[in-house]
Amino acid sequence: MKKKSFLNRYSLLFIAAAFLTFASCSDDFTDRPSEDGISLDSYYSTNDQVSSATNGMYSRTWFQMYNKFWWALEVGSGNMYSGSPDVSGLRTFALNGSDPELVNGWSSLWANVQQSNMIINFLAARVGPDVDKAVLDNAIGEAYFMRATAYFDLVRLWGPVPIIENPLDYTSNPYVNTNNVADVYKLITMDYLKAIDLLAAKTRGTNYASNGHVSKGSARALLAKVYLYQKDYANAKAMAEAVISSGEFKLLGGDQLPGKTFADLFTYPNNNNEESIFAIQWKGDGAYGSANNCNTQFGFQDGTLSTSNASYAGVFGPSQEVILSLYGAGDLRKHETVMVAGDSYPTIKTTQGIGFTVPTGKDLAQASGGAIKKYCIGVVNGSATGQADAWAMMDNNTYVMRYAELLLIHAEAVLGANASTTDASALNSINQVRRRAGLANLTSITFDDIFLERRKELCFEGDYWFDLGRIDKNKAIAIMSAQNRGDRYAERHYTPVYSQDHATNDFYMDYPDNEVAKNPKLLQAPVPYTFK
Repeated sequence: MKKKSFLNRYSLLFIAAAFLTFASCSDDFTDRPSEDGISLDSYYSTNDQVSSATNGMYSRTWFQMYNKFWWALEVGSGNMYSGSPDVSGLRTFALNGSDPELVNGWSSLWANVQQSNMIINFLAARVGPDVDKAVLDNAIGEAYFMRATAYFDLVRLWGPVPIIENPLDYTSNPYVNTNNVADVYKLITMDYLKAIDLLAAKTRGTNYASNGHVSKGSARALLAKVYLYQKDYANAKAMAEAVISSGEFKLLGGDQLPGKTFADLFTYPNNNNEESIFAIQWKGDGAYGSANNCNTQFGFQDGTLSTSNASYAGVFGPSQEVILSLYGAGDLRKHETVMVAGDSYPTIKTTQGIGFTVPTGKDLAQASGGAIKKYCIGVVNGSATGQADAWAMMDNNTYVMRYAELLLIHAEAVLGANASTTDASALNSINQVRRRAGLANLTSITFDDIFLERRKELCFEGDYWFDLGRIDKNKAIAIMSAQNRGDRYAERHYTPVYSQDHATNDFYMDYPDNEVAKNPKLLQAPVPYTFK
């Protein structure tokens, strides 16, 4: 069924070993949890214990997804450039199923599905009588949210994937078909609706320490995005407006929350700010994989912005298109998204001291002549940047979704299939984002206006690859073929070559090769899923 596309899709499912809260690691996502795991009956006896049961779902299991693989997608989209062989396959549209970072991304997502399934299926029967129902409901709601989010990444990246609601259903038969994309989206929608029902409501205030876990509003916001991807504009609009009218989230430095700026979004002291809908909560423990590695990966290759070995620095650089032409005059986001020659950052701490000016005529990161500023916060400076481990990883969050994106989703949902709109609510949403960036209000918007605004606002946050994948294929080919996908020394262009078996979406990844021999059924056509 799977023929080679421009991504050389010919491989199979990698079934990850999942490190669980509930048990030691299993061989694959269909395995029964081992019997030497934590005894939940004796452990989860208080509200605090149940509340803390989900803490691990916010960090380490996401690392292999939101580390190099996530940024390799930015290389594929044309936002980033890298010549490093472990992350540059998508630059030339040559990524295949043997790619280690692709394997890591898939493994990470299945670890999150597995961990969520354990909580959904087994936690309720393993708590003590003193645990409040609302606390238990919230924990299970978080698990539904996480499972939906992992599956949303899976279906956008790989298309048909197996739906696993309970790993015990497959203990006697580990050979699992993939399921239809429509069914995967049905599961995602059901899970977010269940999360909305179970999660507690919040208002994001200035006590950022209390904002880290997701809420009803978080689930509504992600569900609005899921509806948008399915072109269900009415439900996307309704869900986005429910979030907007709740007042739970605000733009940091926007009309309702002045005093801070776009730049403050990506600093350690502003983890879990009022704009954060869902973010990975990194917490370094001295081991690789426990915290945010962007400060090293996005910094200068000479190590100026990181205390780690310079050989690890600057794995990713900005594309020439982003450096030279993406941001227009007066757009305040450019300075805080990409570092270009002559830019000054007086407060950032480097290995040479406080503050620096970006030098001229140097490669800096991947021979780009610039570097990525977003998520690059400088060397350790006490509470101002968080603590780095031996790999110079830091505790600044990685956004999965911000309120700015929700506003752009709302504008697009109001526009729907129309060529343009002057609807006041849509204009208010997109113009809030633009005003914070120092730009003038628009009086009419088209899809292309929103599409461009999304790229500028969310550049280096992982969304542009998926945005390209949901537009007309010929338009996507034209955009990507026109991109300068080279470094500052040579302009290079690559044209995607599409297969005929993915007529509507050829942005799917290969399944990792090492699963071809394990489960031949995964090469078969996807089958309908029977929901319980």
